[in-house]
Amino acid sequence: MTPSPFSAVPGLLHGADYNPDQWLDRPDILARDIELMKKARVNCVSLGIFSWSALEPEEGVFRFEWMDRVIDSLYDAGISVDLATPSGARPAWLAEKYPEVLRVDREGRRHAFGGRHNHCLTSPVYRQKTALIDGMLAKRYGGHPGVVLWHIGNEFSGDCYCPLCKNAFREWLKKKYGTVEELNRRWWTSFWSHTYSSFDQVDPPSPLGETSIPSMQVDWRRFSTDQCASFIRNERKALRQYAPQPATINMMWSFLDYDYAVLAREVDFVSWDCYPRLKSGNNLMVLSEACMNHDYMRSLKDAPFLMMESTPSKVNWHTVNQLKRPGMHLTSSLLSVFCGSEGVMYFQWRKGRGGSEAFHGAVVGHDGREDTRVFRDVAHTGEMLEKLSSLKGAPVDPARVLILWDQQSRWCACFAQTGLGGRMDPLPVLQSHYLALFKKGVRVDLKGMDADLKSYDLVVCPETFQFREGFAERLRDYVRSGGHLFHTCFGGVVDGDDLCWLGPTPHGLTDVLGVRDPDLDALYPEEEVCIRLEDGQCFRVDQICEYPEEVTAPRILGVYDSDFMKGTPAFTYAPFGAGGAWYLAARPEQKGLDAVYGRILEALGIRGVWPRPLPEGVAALGRGQMVLVANLSGADASLGLEFPLTDLLTGAPVPDPLPANACAVIRKEDLKHA
Repeated sequence: MTPSPFSAVPGLLHGADYNPDQWLDRPDILARDIELMKKARVNCVSLGIFSWSALEPEEGVFRFEWMDRVIDSLYDAGISVDLATPSGARPAWLAEKYPEVLRVDREGRRHAFGGRHNHCLTSPVYRQKTALIDGMLAKRYGGHPGVVLWHIGNEFSGDCYCPLCKNAFREWLKKKYGTVEELNRRWWTSFWSHTYSSFDQVDPPSPLGETSIPSMQVDWRRFSTDQCASFIRNERKALRQYAPQPATINMMWSFLDYDYAVLAREVDFVSWDCYPRLKSGNNLMVLSEACMNHDYMRSLKDAPFLMMESTPSKVNWHTVNQLKRPGMHLTSSLLSVFCGSEGVMYFQWRKGRGGSEAFHGAVVGHDGREDTRVFRDVAHTGEMLEKLSSLKGAPVDPARVLILWDQQSRWCACFAQTGLGGRMDPLPVLQSHYLALFKKGVRVDLKGMDADLKSYDLVVCPETFQFREGFAERLRDYVRSGGHLFHTCFGGVVDGDDLCWLGPTPHGLTDVLGVRDPDLDALYPEEEVCIRLEDGQCFRVDQICEYPEEVTAPRILGVYDSDFMKGTPAFTYAPFGAGGAWYLAARPEQKGLDAVYGRILEALGIRGVWPRPLPEGVAALGRGQMVLVANLSGADASLGLEFPLTDLLTGAPVPDPLPANACAVIRKEDLKHA
């Protein structure tokens, strides 16, 4: 059995990004940091993420003594280190001497030094320089007992369009297609007479050049993902010789640039940075989206992950930067743990005095005090994580529902000029489907088209625009063998090259769904189309709907109730083999989607972890032998408990009603009798 990457730290991880290089002239502050970390029950910090200038102030001149002192001091205090490679932001001397490391944007402009992530992932110089300093860090600290994890770079993002990247893209295309004739065929370049006669004629998609070939744009995203993966491998290779500790990268919220399923293969465990737009009042939708991303990160490796960054108070880059309301810090943190995180980490430990993140939330503010609401919230969360230490390594409740979420299909939808005219990103649709299940306390996995479907009772394809070769056949086999499919509009339209499938659509599923050739319609904001379900409930359609040419599904569960489509089937069920399939022809408003899921879950006998229907705005998640119940409604909520249940966090009875923003943890065994 492979050991857990988190086994070197007792209990669940609790800590923050730590930037002592900003305070090297204040040894008193560095000493005070250790003291405060102990009071906040911190057991691990991420160190050195943006420390290149402090580690190598001049080319070939290295300064590790300060880091030696910091790591030793942390270790002596019982605090472990997640040590970062500094490649997320390069020093000025590197940009000045080697301008090729700076990115070129889509308009052909090479950027000046500044910001972060402004480096070319293809540049041999940048790869050499990062490998050099990574190797020195690994040799110096790979055997240190206080260094338990490695953190490669920071929030990888963006593209470069320099000559090096253009040539790398052409080589990538040659390897994939073999001949330019094959590229032309699979990109459909005969459109507008854009046929290439040489790979050397191909430039990346750009507003100054080619934007009319969606297949090219999808391949550019695939190439950019592969370049990022290659860069990560380059850093990992530099670490491996001397540093055996597990390594990760910190991913981001619903990120479009790269396919995280590909990047996840390059690391030992998945981590990500979670910054939901919390507000006063009802946060059910906001935190369901955070949990959706938690579940996606967990699903990437079917293993516990780490919430590498979150804010202990507020961020500084949202449109409105609002403090967490009382109770919300613990509740939002424990939601991550019950989704499978092995800890709660923050950005940042101490606020800096300047720079663009001087006002980003931190455990310790500019006043340096511990008698603040934020510090007390963090210390309390650390105490609660210690009480829940038995959850470390525990699996989350197994999911009976899989939502198909495939980044390559998402790219194809985003580049499709149809429906809403380039605004067809299926992410909001995914969020609506997840929310409907989250409200019912139903655990969900989110995986791409290579997922093993057999273990799920229900597979959901929410606007899965692309069906790569063989995927329809796998869905057919799944349903024929007793599985159940929930397929929505705008699905099964294009193939792996982002070319439209010829023949009836949804590709390969017309007999499974009992629906043929649905034609996509889009609505203006002032227009209204409704779906009426069997029981008479009527729900408004949100922007997109389909008009099927033929419906042979034997059960019509809902019809359009307005416009020229009135009476046309919009929600159907068709048995197929030992299983069956539901088809939903539109994006209904949330309450309509909730009603649809109510019927599907009831038909399959899928129930949430809470023994009765959850009150509006209350969520419940199970992990190990425990259940978290969290009130996200913004107001007190009655749980309807028939007798007292003990809250494992407090040792007292679970309050009923549960206060706004509050949570409780209960033994599953106790819930059996509730």
